[in-house]
Amino acid sequence: MKFDQFQFLLQNAFCESEGDGPPKVKYKDIPVERLHPLVLAYVGDAYFTLYVRTTLLSYEQNKVRVLHTLDSKIVSATMQAVAFQSLESGLTEQEMSIVKRGRNAKSTVPKSATVAEYRNSTGFEALLGYLYLGKNYERLSELVEKAFAVISREMTKTAKDSGGKK
Repeated sequence: MKFDQFQFLLQNAFCESEGDGPPKVKYKDIPVERLHPLVLAYVGDAYFTLYVRTTLLSYEQNKVRVLHTLDSKIVSATMQAVAFQSLESGLTEQEMSIVKRGRNAKSTVPKSATVAEYRNSTGFEALLGYLYLGKNYERLSELVEKAFAVISREMTKTAKDSGGKK
């Protein structure tokens, strides 16, 4: 991260700029279609993580370490790529356009996923961010529920195939 960008954000994010500088632009003033795809992915990742964490709470598990370990696997690039591939054929043209923007955005790929998995997961997260910021909550809910079900099936299958071993 560039230090000057961090400093700028730190100085401007928590204050109202009235008279002392340029007017502060809020995300809601920018059409969601114009937001950078990595910004959409950032929001989409946060939304999906919160969805997964609150869904896991319904299983009455109170061990935070266990919850975190499981949610980390569910929201991983590898599992999101599996979910995306399952959902891809049901996406609209507009949704696929957002996914492609997210997939093509330049970012650093972590060692925990292949380039293809990471690109697909970034596209998936960008779509979730787009739907959230665009207030398309019904479609957002539909996609995250389906994604969670796909990932749950995949993780269960993998656990059975490996005999419950890592």
